[in-house]
Amino acid sequence: MWEKAFSHVPGYGGGDESPRARTLEEIKEFLDYAHIRQCLLRPYFEVDDYPVVEARELLPSFEVDMHEYKNLPGFSMVVFDRPLNSFQEVFQYDALHAPTDWEGPQAQEFACQLEESVIATNVRTFLSRLPKRHHARFIEQFGSRDICGMDLYDELLPFLLDLERAHVVAHDATGRFTLQGMYASLPSNLDSELKQFGLRIGKFKPGNSIMYECNRLFVYQFMMELYGFPIVSERRTSSAMFSIRLLRQNQRFIVRVLGQSDRTITTLMSRQPDAPAKIRRYPRVEKIALVRVNESQKETIELLDDQGFFVDRKNRVVILRVTYQQHEYNPRNVREDRALSVHRQEVIHPLTGRVIDALNIIQNVQNMILRLNDIVRGECRIPITYKRSDIIRSTENHEDRLKVLSMWLSKHMYRIVDYSDEYFAQVVKVLDGYLLAPDNYDVFSEHHELHQEVWGRFSHIQQARKVRVLEELRWRRYRGQPVSYKEMLETMTDILGDLKFEIVSYFDKLVAKVLIIGEDVAADPYLRRKYVDVKEDSLSPYGLEIRRLYHRLVALLDEFRSIRKSRTLSGAG
Repeated sequence: MWEKAFSHVPGYGGGDESPRARTLEEIKEFLDYAHIRQCLLRPYFEVDDYPVVEARELLPSFEVDMHEYKNLPGFSMVVFDRPLNSFQEVFQYDALHAPTDWEGPQAQEFACQLEESVIATNVRTFLSRLPKRHHARFIEQFGSRDICGMDLYDELLPFLLDLERAHVVAHDATGRFTLQGMYASLPSNLDSELKQFGLRIGKFKPGNSIMYECNRLFVYQFMMELYGFPIVSERRTSSAMFSIRLLRQNQRFIVRVLGQSDRTITTLMSRQPDAPAKIRRYPRVEKIALVRVNESQKETIELLDDQGFFVDRKNRVVILRVTYQQHEYNPRNVREDRALSVHRQEVIHPLTGRVIDALNIIQNVQNMILRLNDIVRGECRIPITYKRSDIIRSTENHEDRLKVLSMWLSKHMYRIVDYSDEYFAQVVKVLDGYLLAPDNYDVFSEHHELHQEVWGRFSHIQQARKVRVLEELRWRRYRGQPVSYKEMLETMTDILGDLKFEIVSYFDKLVAKVLIIGEDVAADPYLRRKYVDVKEDSLSPYGLEIRRLYHRLVALLDEFRSIRKSRTLSGAG
């Protein structure tokens, strides 16, 4: 199957036609086909028990990889939409030159580099970095060929995968994309970037070490996720940091990396020059992986099968490309640490390269509820990482079940916060049926801390859903519809009244957000000018009701401040 992959794609699928990529978007499409074919499909068919990526692994926030598959390929690369200038570049690499680079008067100036043919020099450079066991095969295959040409890239790729460092594609002297470098070290100024970002979003203050130590992990995770990664290997970290540097220089680029842990091709690509400045601040983040379609998605499976999109029909495996959208840090948002969300999902045809983008493979709400049912019934067999250190491979016993529930609730918190009341009611029914089951009382007493941890996460979600409604009400909208000032204040005070009694499970971040939202409403200039800072006898009955609700809001906010103050003092004590 992998040998036939994309054989119906013009300019890629075989024959003598070489790729004609002239733009960054065109070379990306060519690289997509080459990397899917050699780095995903080939291992899938050649490696026993290939670890297909679970759909949840492509949902932010991304999980830390606990296992590295040494027998699977991994690589990093960078593509520039310009020629390289080796002395002025901000990274180190071994230069390769296409024969066209030495045409014209330049050949006389650099005659020392032409003592032997350019092709032979490129081959020697490549061999100097290639493990010796591959030399004979490489020489036989490429000894007299121009390895820089993109028409040989797919054939050369298995050898590039044996190199520890990045390879570089850029323009040659004629403006064509060619392989221009190898064994490249992408610089990673992690410490400086982390501190600058933390200062920018207000999580760090100059010279405040306690604030830095308390918030460092949050800032680190948020910053990395903006570029499509959890806190992981040096290869992926340096790729993210290098893309930050290139964005600051307003360069047009692609940075691409495949980890042996995540089995996912991640692409960081600069935006189009005419894109709004706010969007250009971050790269376009894409991930491509082999994913199994959930067996419950009957209509989707039928559609994909009819149109030949399955790589492996029996196991329902497809090539899935997911594009993400970044979110600016916002301390007023209840989903404060959401850096990334899914923007688009595309299933790629393994022969024609055609895509279907109207399907929901990884975010299907019903799939998530089915998975939740599997967890509480002890039927989940998918490896889950618990607190970055413990791998849970099944949920057969209650201890593992509680650990997996805790991580499931943590990972999907933002999605559950945004669920409709109908779907959230299904979540509540499943969790209550397990966590409150009388038959499990003795077991949960034995694992009291874990049981309380799960309840804490569930309580946090329930309260966050209420705060999420308050966020919407602040802009005088409720359930997606505009509301009057009176309706806003009525609903807001009702929610705050309910929430006050739920704070037996206290979450300081949520209480802080309640106060921020409430204070924004209390300071609303129109509300104060029209209904509060006026004489009472000048108000109509409607205005008097708004004024009453306003004072009720202020009183509730005072109660929340008092609760927070007492909790802070008791915590300090």
